[in-house]
This record gives sequence, structure tokens and C-alpha cells, in this order.
Amino acid sequence: MDGGDATELRSWLAAVSALTAAVNAGRGLRDVLDLVAATARELLGLDFCGVLVPDPAERNLVIAGWSGLTEEYVARVNSDRPVRLEADASGGAPSSRAYRSGLPCAVADISREPDFIWGGVAREQGYRSMLSVPLVTASGVIGTLNSYRSAVHEFGREEVDRLQLLAEHAALAITSARVLDDLRDQRDLVMRSEEIHERLLRVAVRAGGVEGIAGALHDLLGAPVLVQGVRGELLAQSGHPPTPENPLDAGAGPRAPEAGLVRERGPHVVADVVLEGEVAARVWVPGRAGALAPLDRRALEHASIVLSLELLRRRTALEVEQNLRGDLLADLLAGADPMSPSVRDRAGLLGHDLARDHLTLVAQVTTGGRPAPAGAIQRALAEAAALAAGVRPRPLVAVHRDVIVALWPVVATGPAAGRPAADALRRSVRSARGVDDATVAVSDPAQRDVLNAYRTARGALTVAGHAGRSGSTITLDDLGVAGLLLQLGDPVRLRAYADRTLGALIRYDHDHGAALLRTLRTYLDSGTDRHLTARALTLHPNTVSQRLRRIEALTGLDLRSSQAVVDARAALIVLDVAEGADAARDRA
Repeated sequence: MDGGDATELRSWLAAVSALTAAVNAGRGLRDVLDLVAATARELLGLDFCGVLVPDPAERNLVIAGWSGLTEEYVARVNSDRPVRLEADASGGAPSSRAYRSGLPCAVADISREPDFIWGGVAREQGYRSMLSVPLVTASGVIGTLNSYRSAVHEFGREEVDRLQLLAEHAALAITSARVLDDLRDQRDLVMRSEEIHERLLRVAVRAGGVEGIAGALHDLLGAPVLVQGVRGELLAQSGHPPTPENPLDAGAGPRAPEAGLVRERGPHVVADVVLEGEVAARVWVPGRAGALAPLDRRALEHASIVLSLELLRRRTALEVEQNLRGDLLADLLAGADPMSPSVRDRAGLLGHDLARDHLTLVAQVTTGGRPAPAGAIQRALAEAAALAAGVRPRPLVAVHRDVIVALWPVVATGPAAGRPAADALRRSVRSARGVDDATVAVSDPAQRDVLNAYRTARGALTVAGHAGRSGSTITLDDLGVAGLLLQLGDPVRLRAYADRTLGALIRYDHDHGAALLRTLRTYLDSGTDRHLTARALTLHPNTVSQRLRRIEALTGLDLRSSQAVVDARAALIVLDVAEGADAARDRA
């Protein structure tokens, strides 16, 4: 090896060492790219040199590092005339062919390349020939290293080999620099993300509430922010409202989260606020679809978490308050005087005025035709409490045993006392997840006698069930004579009356596992038509006839007599009322 070759080798080794040192020193990707271009230009005596990489869409190659080129030239090429990446290596610019083929591509005289789209800019920059060498890594081609000369030049084999050798080391250095840049970006993202989380958390800790969190998020994103409750209500808003479209969509209570905590919905970005596995609220950023930076997305994720904590705090406070309402109602139904100072004071602290006359509404919710489970009843209570929160004076709503009880002021804002209030209560509890239907019974107004008003309404539920009127709103007037009898409140005398007519029938059913009482009820409801009765009970008409003869023998009634039919109907009504009154007393 002569002196010249040794000097050249030392230069190459020094150049490679400089690239490695630049990466090890933590220099950014842009610095490494510029160093690659400067090294190639110096070692090969080039006039200009550039490193080209694909844009994010991988439709074009853009200049990412350079030496000897002007900023204006680079900006013009990247913005106006980037190198289009063709589908394969059969055509297109030299850089595209080198990138697609993984092989060097040279042009000795660009003036003889009529389709060379850089021709105009190249003449302005002042180069006539170029050589493009791919930057190849184990995962594929990541870009090209381009050399330019101001004169027409045939690139020899030795020049190509040298540029390829440098390109191999440059590709490794660029890959390492990208990894370090990604790590730095991730570290910065994590640090900034933690700062955002702490800022949002400080707002919540300082009792800023949902409104404060929305305001902080608005400042972080520089965009309007809306927080929507599960019923479609606006919990908070910061910034100008979206125009002309408002993204709030009315909901039907909590729902399961969708895929992706933060996602796009039409032109908007939405983030779920999840609490106990359900969507408790949603954050909307109107008109920002496709425009969220990674840090913006992190900010929305953190806002979702902090809002979950805030809503959990609110829910806990509401549960404590609701427990206090439940205790108050239990005391009233245990006989506490609603006009006593201690009871009135407790009610006043919760927003209730017991000095007013109230109707008693009792709602029984069902699932699959059976009483709803405890979880569904609690969700129905939450819906009923949300309804009551908008009424002044506020109704007292709580669960007692297995039903929802509402003491509804006779004079109040919102749904009028009576059937309108009962219908509104029924709609609200039916909207709860896990509830299929509801029956709501309404008592007459009462001020001091809350217990008997509750018993009357509870009894009305039982009577309505026997009459096949479940899943509706029931007033005492709707029940006719049964409603009148319920107000007597004397189940002992009522049951004694019913027992005189139906007692033998009831005892026979109990002792023999028969269904004679049901047969009698169905026969009367079917207009004393044996064929309709058989159809309703899925029996043969002869079987119905046999049962009716047994009923007549046990009760002494002649069911062909209109008076006997009236007596039987009256006895069944009284029996239903007695059972309803008994049930109400047992559950008071």
C-alpha cells in the first residue's frame, strides 16, 4: 500500500469513526444526515451532496440532509418538486430507481434527460451530473445518498463502490440516530405527559371540578372542549361552542366503552370517560379529526382519567346523600312524624319540604317479567333521582325494600303531581340498563300519614298485578272498587269477607296443589265463556267444566246465576285488596 492509499484509507476510517461518534454523542438525526452528506462530499470531491428519505405517506422522496446545496433549493424541491416514488424501478427519477431497485443509478448529463423533472431547478443550482446510491439496512432501503457534480461526468466503478461503502456505514448511523431520536421523543413525550397529568390533577384537587378540567384541557389543546354526560347533558364547556354542528348526542344512560379510549367520530375527536367499566361521560373536541398530535392525544387520555376520578368523587358524594335520603324515608315509613323539628330539619338539609302535601309514588321495576335484581334497581334509582333533581321543591326519592318510593310535592315545578309525575317516573326508571318495564302506583295526597299512603300505593301494585295491569301507571281511580277498598286499610275485615266466599277454594288449592282459584278468575275475566277460558288456560273445555263443577260444590255458588257471578267477582276483588294490604304492611 503506497502513501496515497494509506492516507485515503485513514480518511475513510476517520469519516466512519466520525459518523459513529456523532451517533454515540447523541446528535440528532438531522445533524447525522448533514454529516453524512458533508462526509461524502469531502471524501469524493463532490460539488453537492444530499440524503433523501421517503415522506410519511411514502409517495415522494424529500431532502433530509445536505452539503453544498442552498436552503432555498432544498425548500423548493421538497415543497414544489419532490422526487416522486414510482411503483417500481423501471422508470422515474434516478433517486426513485435507486430506492426501488436497491442499486446505484447514475446520470452523466442531465441535459440529455428530457423527462428529468429536476431539470429546471438543477440548472438554477448548477449541477449537470448525479449519482444516487441506496441506503440499505437489514429491514430494507431507507433512502438514497445522492452526489452531484457541476460538470458532465461519467461515474466510474471505483466512485460508485466508494459511495456505496460510505452509504452502508451511513445507513447504520442513520438507523441508530433514528432510534435515539425516537427514544428522546418518547422520553420527552412521557415527561410532558406527566406534566399534563399533574396539571389536570391539580385542577381536580383544588376543587376545579369538571369545568376546571375542561378549561385546562382547552388551554392544552388550543381548541374548544365539551364534556357530555351519559344522558346527553352538557357537563362543561370551554372555548367557543362548535358551529354550525353540535356533536352532543343524547344517550340512554351508561354504555360500554367503544374500542379505543380516544378516537375520531366524523369531524370530531371523542374520548370516553370510563367509570366501573361503563362510559360515564364523553369529552368532545369538535372539528379536530386527523389533527391530533401525539401529545394532544396524551392530554385527552389524561383528561379522561382525571375526569373519571372527579366523577367518582361526585358519585360517592351522591351515594352518601342518597343513603341519607333512604334513611329519612325509612324513618317516615316506620312512623316518624314528618312535622317534627328533627325530621323536618333533616329533610331541609337534603332539599325537601315535608310541610307540603305529597303524593306517594311507588315504582316496581321488572326484568324478564320478574322483579329486577338489586343492581338494576339501583340504576333505576339513579335515573329517578336525576328526574327529581330538576323538580322544586325536590321530591324525596329512595329505595325501600324492593321498590322505588317518591314523595312528590303536590305543587311543584316539573311534571305535575299525579299521573304526569308517575308517567315521568316510569319513563325514567325504564331507561335504566337492565330494566325491561315498570309499574308505578299513585296514592292520594297526604301530609302527615306517609306510612298509610305508602301502604295504599303498595297495595295498588299487588291489585294491578292480579288484574293483569302491570307495566303501566296505576291510580286508585283506575282500580275502581278495589281502589276504594284499599283506602280502608283494614286487611283483616277484607280477608274475612273474602274467606266467607272463597275460603274453601283457597284451602282446596293449597291442600291439593290445584288451580281452582285461577280457573275461577280466568272464567270471570273471559265473560263466563268456557271455551275462551279453556283457550286462556290451555285446557280442554271438558276439563274447565269439571273444574267449575268442583268450584260450585266447594263455594256453594251457582255460576249460572248473575248474582253468584257478582258475588264471586266482589270476593276476588276483596281478596286482591286484602293480599295487597297484607303485602304492604309486611314490606313497610
